[in-house]
Amino acid sequence: MSKVDRRIAKSQEAIKKAVIELMSEQNFDDITIQDISDRANVSRGTIYLHYTDKYDLLDKLIAEHIEKLREICESASELDYIDANLPWFEYLENHYLFFSTMLASKGAPSFRSQFLEFLIEEFKDEVDVAKGKNQGLNEDVILQFIVTSYVGLVEWWFNNGMPYTPRVMAEQVGILIDRNL
Repeated sequence: MSKVDRRIAKSQEAIKKAVIELMSEQNFDDITIQDISDRANVSRGTIYLHYTDKYDLLDKLIAEHIEKLREICESASELDYIDANLPWFEYLENHYLFFSTMLASKGAPSFRSQFLEFLIEEFKDEVDVAKGKNQGLNEDVILQFIVTSYVGLVEWWFNNGMPYTPRVMAEQVGILIDRNL
């Protein structure tokens, strides 16, 4: 693995942080590269070295977080639902500004659909309509029920100031998922 220059990494982190902060304050369509440049304290040229435009920046930022969630899922694949949910809720808590902004933002509707698609992909292998409690039910309906509930719970958690710890959320959500899958 090649070593990334610390200055480059620092600039990229500042740019990502700037766009998230700006999106929490205003509509994405109204944000300019100059706004991002000013907030990140980097030149416009530095932004263009790494990203084609603000849409490319947003796409890469979303892909980075979805990939991290995928890695968490892979590392927790052998765990029960409660233990598997804990690193998720810890990650969500640690990246509160990103996820709360993306879920609330009218400028990033693609995030919500990508998040839902990702969750469907992750839960697809968990659904068994051939036997057990979901025998005879439609797989698509079960998946939509689970993933929209999951996203709704995350939104509720954020909108209410994360009233429960990641551990409590993992336990509660894990029990609910176990009851339904």
